[in-house]
Amino acid sequence: MAQNNETPDLDRFPLMTKGNKFEDFEIGQSLTHHWGRTLTQSDNVAFSTATCAWLPLHLNVEYARAQGHEDTPINPMLVLCTAVGLSVEDLSESGGPFLGIDDCHFRHTVYPGDTITACSVVTEMRRSSSKPRVGIVTWHTTAFNQRNELVVELVRTNLVAARGDEPINV
Repeated sequence: MAQNNETPDLDRFPLMTKGNKFEDFEIGQSLTHHWGRTLTQSDNVAFSTATCAWLPLHLNVEYARAQGHEDTPINPMLVLCTAVGLSVEDLSESGGPFLGIDDCHFRHTVYPGDTITACSVVTEMRRSSSKPRVGIVTWHTTAFNQRNELVVELVRTNLVAARGDEPINV
């Protein structure tokens, strides 16, 4: 609220665009994302129950130990979502639909207390044939734990807005 108890005019607040545009990327470019995210047991339980993933391996410590784990492993889909989430600010925050993930491989088990960091390399980019003001960009994203062990890798593709109103050229 404003100090004079008037409702602020939200239409007067400028929209701040964030993220990279199509022209900001080039094939082979490497981007190191965000400072990372420590995944906790609470994150694991909340994610698993919210997604109805009732696997005892992710929710029952004694069951996980009986299967040879030191603790309940973090649900791998939470690890994937975390890796993608860490990359959003650099790769897709400027807008454009998410087109999919390919070649996703979980490489190392993640446990509560592990901190995940991620980086991506631009592998492909091209102008959209049906939407001249956007491009299609593909990245190979890898995520590591605090011991620098690869935990997940994936290939992700998005439509990415071009700068200005001009059609993009590749």
